[in-house]
Amino acid sequence: MAEAILNDKRLLVVDDEPDVLESLEELVLADAPRCRIDKAGSYEDALALLEANTYDLVVLDIMGVRGFDLLAVAVRRHFRVAMLTAHALTPEALKRSYDMKAYAFLPKEKLADIVPFLEDVLTYDYAAGWKRLLQKLHGFFNDRFVSDWERKTGLDWKEWSK
Repeated sequence: MAEAILNDKRLLVVDDEPDVLESLEELVLADAPRCRIDKAGSYEDALALLEANTYDLVVLDIMGVRGFDLLAVAVRRHFRVAMLTAHALTPEALKRSYDMKAYAFLPKEKLADIVPFLEDVLTYDYAAGWKRLLQKLHGFFNDRFVSDWERKTGLDWKEWSK
């Protein structure tokens, strides 16, 4: 069996829903028991952790914890970030995540499959990671977003999903 990519990595997971924090921790540790996970349930707690520590990967909810504000801080510190959302699942939030240099935009509906997405964030560079994400989630986004979601983002997602 191959070594889990998340083993020996340090993650920060930020969400205002305690059950999401617990689920993420359980899912990651089931696959990578040596992963170190810090959790924050508020913007203030997350900001303090981001400023005081170094992370291999940061997972940020968008709503409830000022996720885009935290994304700016994490990117400034050169941390790889995956945005995770249910309520902000829109083409505009997808584009904003991309433009602000998040490495991924993940729907909470895919939480059960989070580990491979997080491994991709750690494995691929920015552009290749987004291409891989769109290959995996293009159909999901087509089902959830309005028909012209790709045009609204101003990015050529169809080309990326090939």
